[in-house]
Amino acid sequence: MALVAGIDSSTQSCKVVLVDADTGAIVETARADHPDGTEVDPRAWWEALEKAGDGLLDRADAVAVGGQQHGMVTLDSDGEIVRPALLWNDTRSAGAARELTSELGGPQEWADTVGIVPVASFTVTKLRWLAREEPEAASRVTQVMLPHDWLTWQLMGKPDEAVTDRGDASGTGYWSAATGEYRPDLLELAFGRRIGVPRVAGPSERVGTTASGAAVAPGTGDNMGAALGLGMAPGDVAVSIGTSGTVFATSDVQVADGSGIVAGFADATGRHLPLVCTLNAARVMSATATMLGVDLPELDRLALQAAPGAGGLVLLPYLDGERTPDLPDATGTLTGLTREAMTPANVARATVEGMLCGLADGVDALRAHDVPVERVLLIGGGAQSAAVREVAPDVFGVPVAVPTPGEYVALGAARQAAWALVGGAEPPAWDVEIDAILEPKGSAAGIRENYASARQHQHPSTR
Repeated sequence: MALVAGIDSSTQSCKVVLVDADTGAIVETARADHPDGTEVDPRAWWEALEKAGDGLLDRADAVAVGGQQHGMVTLDSDGEIVRPALLWNDTRSAGAARELTSELGGPQEWADTVGIVPVASFTVTKLRWLAREEPEAASRVTQVMLPHDWLTWQLMGKPDEAVTDRGDASGTGYWSAATGEYRPDLLELAFGRRIGVPRVAGPSERVGTTASGAAVAPGTGDNMGAALGLGMAPGDVAVSIGTSGTVFATSDVQVADGSGIVAGFADATGRHLPLVCTLNAARVMSATATMLGVDLPELDRLALQAAPGAGGLVLLPYLDGERTPDLPDATGTLTGLTREAMTPANVARATVEGMLCGLADGVDALRAHDVPVERVLLIGGGAQSAAVREVAPDVFGVPVAVPTPGEYVALGAARQAAWALVGGAEPPAWDVEIDAILEPKGSAAGIRENYASARQHQHPSTR
């Protein structure tokens, strides 16, 4: 039995799954935590991978890394780290994003050129920030990598050539999903000069070997990995409720959205992955639970006590600023405050409804670009909330399937590793178990409208 290892190096932790390459059955798993923060020394990721992978990676015939997107890892001429990596959730480059958008000719020009419009999450804006704010450090940079690129490079023993894949590369702002090529002119626009970037490998290419002799696949970004792990088909839209919230689908056509709401990413198979991302998802619920002095199960119980609409309370859940809509300096807003409405149950319900309304706006944005939406696959830690499951079908307006909880990014990386191992035009077919299928009940009348009204009142520039 051939075994493959999939790695999910996320914001919070490193997960490793050892999987039967033929069936996708999980043999063993392990996890190690990452330090908190919006900038992290990449060596902490490697230490976590060594810990989580101990006893697993040396049993694998092939391995691949799924990693958090957009992070900026900068190296000098000796391959040493120049400064801590800036992560996707670091918003200090918001000003740089606005500058770059203007300098190329506006949002639609960026969308047409590379599929995305610069916001503070993307690597290209972080490079501009580094060049402007830390010129001494910037002067020592000779190469930039994404987090999964750097870990793949480490796994292969730091070869002369680093590699990435088209999925993760499409989130940099200097690689085009439409042409399949880097845009070195945009890299120079951001950083002031050209620097090295990893080679973009083919989806099922073997790019190297580990010290134990395992084949190394190119890896991919976490959202692309999740799509692989879920085995998504046309009509499926994944909604992931984790540290961030993501809404994405597999498509044969690239989306070029000048509004910046939909990022026209590539996927890990040769297709495209139109995606909407919010900074605020499951942590909105945990923050509300803390405010109310309860745990998450009690927050669930409270939310289910309240009627749909939360007595008129509406939460705009921008507790950490926001990426979609592009409001990096925003804060959360609770509107509709009356004496009757101000109960713990209504606050809990408004939290769930507000978080899901923000994600439902993302589903609508995909529909507006002719991406078919037949069902939602609800994943991530927030998918286990009973209140989320109650509200989601009505807010999304389509049936919601809840896959069995699993490490779908790591499973997607493992599936890519199996693909590199066995070859073929498509990745191997693995079954995905579904725990529940939830149908809309028609009880969400007014919730989306009240949310949209509150958002437009507080942030008129959004739509």
